[in-house]
Amino acid sequence: MTDEERHRATEQQQNRATETKRRAVGRPAGGKSSGGHSQSLVRGLNILEMLAATPDGLALSDVAEDVGLAPSTTHRLLQALFQQGFITQDVESGLWKIDVKTFRIGNSFLEARDFVATARPFLRQLTATSGETANLGIRDDGMVVYLAQSESKQMMRMITRLGSRAPLHASGVGKALLAWMPPREFEQVVAGRTLEGETPNTLTDVETLRDQLVEIRRQGYAVDREEHAIGLNCVAATLHDESGLPLAAISVSGPVARIDDSRLPELAALVAETAREITAKIGGKTPTEPPA
Repeated sequence: MTDEERHRATEQQQNRATETKRRAVGRPAGGKSSGGHSQSLVRGLNILEMLAATPDGLALSDVAEDVGLAPSTTHRLLQALFQQGFITQDVESGLWKIDVKTFRIGNSFLEARDFVATARPFLRQLTATSGETANLGIRDDGMVVYLAQSESKQMMRMITRLGSRAPLHASGVGKALLAWMPPREFEQVVAGRTLEGETPNTLTDVETLRDQLVEIRRQGYAVDREEHAIGLNCVAATLHDESGLPLAAISVSGPVARIDDSRLPELAALVAETAREITAKIGGKTPTEPPA
């Protein structure tokens, strides 16, 4: 056997050993299951996702610990993302953050989803009519992600940074989405998940949440009474797709001093009607029961 043949045989043996180990653990270290994709690509995307969820930035050591990689490996991946313009490093603090290229890619998602553009004038009208901030959010696993907002001109007002998140069970938008999920999907969301209390008013019991979701479906809107933030009330309703599934939800939010119990019915009717109008505009249908 020549040296080249011995080298090729050794390389094949090492590859088989690596593949056997990978199958044993089910996924590459520091990343989600990659299937046939590049391990480095999966790791880099995991890092990008982590930084996107941490707007203030992360130190190298924190990134390495969270993804379960050596600092040297993590630094190489960060440098690759930096060179491609996806992330940047703060000169003074040394923290890594997402950069404008990531924003542009994320913004292309909004442009591709017509319901966001369609909803914007409705959000502005909600703000003009109610005087309060109007929001649109979608579900991402067990969280709400806010994609659009029409800001109130009041001195005291609710402001949510676009891309920010809130727990489904602790927000008006989230509960509006939960209420119309297919039962099996709802069970997957709450299975093995602790409903954390954002405030003393947050619903942390699954059965109590179930009962409230029944009421939300009956009345056509959800209410957040200081469940996500003390001093802030919210009324929300669901946007449905062509199959009646929850696509997104809109809300009107503001300080308790202006959105008190006496004003909730007025705002609830306004938000629910606006949600029905947007649903019709995007070709969706408002169901009477959650899709099976």
